[in-house]
Amino acid sequence: MLAKGKVRGRRALVWGTLATVIGVPICFAAVSPLLAWRDPFYIAAGFAGVISLGLLLLQPMLIGGDVPGLPVHFARRAHRWVAGLLVIAVVVHVAGLWIANPPDVIDALLFVSPTPFSNWGVIAMWALFVSALLAMFRRRLLLRPRNWVIAHSLLAIVIVIGTVVHAILIEGTMEFISKAVLCVLVLAATMKTMFGLRF
Repeated sequence: MLAKGKVRGRRALVWGTLATVIGVPICFAAVSPLLAWRDPFYIAAGFAGVISLGLLLLQPMLIGGDVPGLPVHFARRAHRWVAGLLVIAVVVHVAGLWIANPPDVIDALLFVSPTPFSNWGVIAMWALFVSALLAMFRRRLLLRPRNWVIAHSLLAIVIVIGTVVHAILIEGTMEFISKAVLCVLVLAATMKTMFGLRF
């Protein structure tokens, strides 16, 4: 009974922490004064970006088996589902910004934007798309398991670093402390999972 209580306690702690570190930045963004008079597409793009950062925390935890209560096979399947949601969120993020302000998005995609955070975001975006395409066509490309793990891991590192730097440099709707905590946890979860992989 005592062991079961500890397991339930740990499960509740992890799930509660996840809900807090992902939910609090979203709540702060929702009440940000910077949303006043903003275009609806810009607001949708901003929230898609915030949600993307939260989803990025789940990915290494799912593949590393750090989400309690989920069997390994289900966690790996959830990793793929979350990856799909992540791609959709990034597409909404970029599309919303494009509709709200096309010149800024064009400058970012061409790496001529005067704002440094744009470059990091674009690099992370392309790495995410390449990772998703590799996952979709992995069998057709006849990738060996070891080569797949290496390629996917390297792309994941680029995605995480690019996204975290992108998020930290932006002075937008996200409150800084909750954003910083989420970014640190994303980095920590990714590093933990990477060190546990067998290449």
